Amino acid sequence: MSDQSDRLLKQALEARRENRLADAKRDLVDAVALCRGSTGRDELARALADLGQIERDLHHNDVALRHYEEAVALYRVEGDPLKIAHTIRHVADIQRHEGNHQHADACYGEALRIYRDHPETPPLDLANALRGWALLKESMGEIKPAREQWQEAGKLYADVHVEVGVAESKRRVELLKA
Repeated sequence: MSDQSDRLLKQALEARRENRLADAKRDLVDAVALCRGSTGRDELARALADLGQIERDLHHNDVALRHYEEAVALYRVEGDPLKIAHTIRHVADIQRHEGNHQHADACYGEALRIYRDHPETPPLDLANALRGWALLKESMGEIKPAREQWQEAGKLYADVHVEVGVAESKRRVELLKA
């Protein structure tokens, strides 16, 4: 990654933390343009995924989806399973939010298969994928699988001390028991 594109990615992250989304978007658009001119697919994929997140923050899901899908394609070429799974999970979240249940279900399934098969999967990443899938299953009326996903996600959130995730999981399991 060039020093300039790396600087732009860091600036964008800082801007997002400060809720300066327009500044973050500008820096990421510039980073994507710089990365497209180089040979580093991994760097371009990272910039596209970060830009996808900003577009989601701005509620531009259709644009975000295009960025994430391009990033997934690049990560597939690079062969990094955890980056593929993480990015596919974001695609699934957008598809779920947009009501595209079948596509979301397939994406969550793929992300979870990758996470479960990889020995270095961060527990928080697995928990977040399970959370999204549980929300999808709930919305589809599939109560038993939703409850199971929430239970597993809750345990993982507890393991990494994410109390908001633990509380949400407990609340959802109780609601699904009723």
